[in-house]
Amino acid sequence: MSGGVTGPAGESREHEGLDDVGDYRAVTDGGELDETEATDRVAAEDMSEARELLVKLVRIPSVTGEERACAEQLKTYFESHDREVWIDDVGNVRAPADDGVLLTSHVDTVPGDIPVRVERMAVDDVSYGGELPAGSDGAVAGETDVLWGRGSVDAKGCLAAMAVAAVRTGASFVGVTGEEVDSRGSRFLVEDRETAPDAVINGEPSGWEGITLGYRGLLAGTYVATSESGHSSRPENNAIQDALDWWDRVEAEFEPDEWVPVFERVTCKPVGIDGGVSDDGLSVEATLDVQLRIPPEHTTDEIREIADGYLENGTVHWHDRVEPVMTSPRTPVARAFRAAVRGQGGEPHLLRKTGTSDMNVFARHWDCPMVTYGPGDSDLDHAPNEHVPLDEYDAAVDVLTAATDRLLEE
Repeated sequence: MSGGVTGPAGESREHEGLDDVGDYRAVTDGGELDETEATDRVAAEDMSEARELLVKLVRIPSVTGEERACAEQLKTYFESHDREVWIDDVGNVRAPADDGVLLTSHVDTVPGDIPVRVERMAVDDVSYGGELPAGSDGAVAGETDVLWGRGSVDAKGCLAAMAVAAVRTGASFVGVTGEEVDSRGSRFLVEDRETAPDAVINGEPSGWEGITLGYRGLLAGTYVATSESGHSSRPENNAIQDALDWWDRVEAEFEPDEWVPVFERVTCKPVGIDGGVSDDGLSVEATLDVQLRIPPEHTTDEIREIADGYLENGTVHWHDRVEPVMTSPRTPVARAFRAAVRGQGGEPHLLRKTGTSDMNVFARHWDCPMVTYGPGDSDLDHAPNEHVPLDEYDAAVDVLTAATDRLLEE
């Protein structure tokens, strides 16, 4: 999930097999099965394949800009199920089918080398994105299999779950690139498609019981100022002071009321600063990189005008704008998810996220109902201990499949 500027690209690693992390392909001992046993075995093999896909995707590094190998693995999965699939000009994995629902999540991750492994753990030591799924391994045994690795939560757990649900239901699928930096994949997609889908399910971690309806927007820019050089004892502001003073005025304008939820606030964050005497010694220069997170009751233009109004010296180049989004809990998509979560024994929770996602891009261009959904604890996004319990992933796959089936039947 996009939350700011990412660091340098991580080191590349060889793509390893599954031997040391567990192979989830079902093992049978032959013999005849009655009808119930056969149904149970098919279901177990189906979920085994879902887990195997997730492990494969997490084992392939896909830092933003380096998504190709992971995209090829995803393409192979759809080909193995006789689905039309290709990789487009910006690296998106496109598997069109029934556009009654478009299932989508992002292929890229932030940098971070977390050894990939599946580990059996006590549930008390695991971070779930909600309550334990009823009847799950963790709920019954008190232990569960946990997948560790960069992207296991943000957002390959969601990506794999979307892919599996697309194959099971016949819905359209896109795995997009660049979400963690500039959303280049989703921006390309909305321009490249001739028509909007009937509904969109975007993949980001919400916990298997969570349904995300809204995200704040983003306004990002760079303040630049120059002043004449002079002795530091002079009382006049130099460019560095001008930059700091401007930002102080902006922050004061949006000073938060502690009683107002964070989602409903404009929050201000400096993310980079540079300044000093120029190379020729004749001026003082300053640059300040800033981000403002914007709730749905405002637009990026409104916040830009307010921030620009506090300029006394210098200029701001606003280089990124993402409009906020808040969807209704009464749409067919939201209703389908509430029913699907309850069908798996859960209690649905409606969420608003303080960051941004590709859902902001889709909502800006497509007039159709949408939500964001996916397994995992979003507190582990970009974290050094990123991991997802596989029984939560299983539950999310089932919820996605049920919700998508319901929407395609309507």
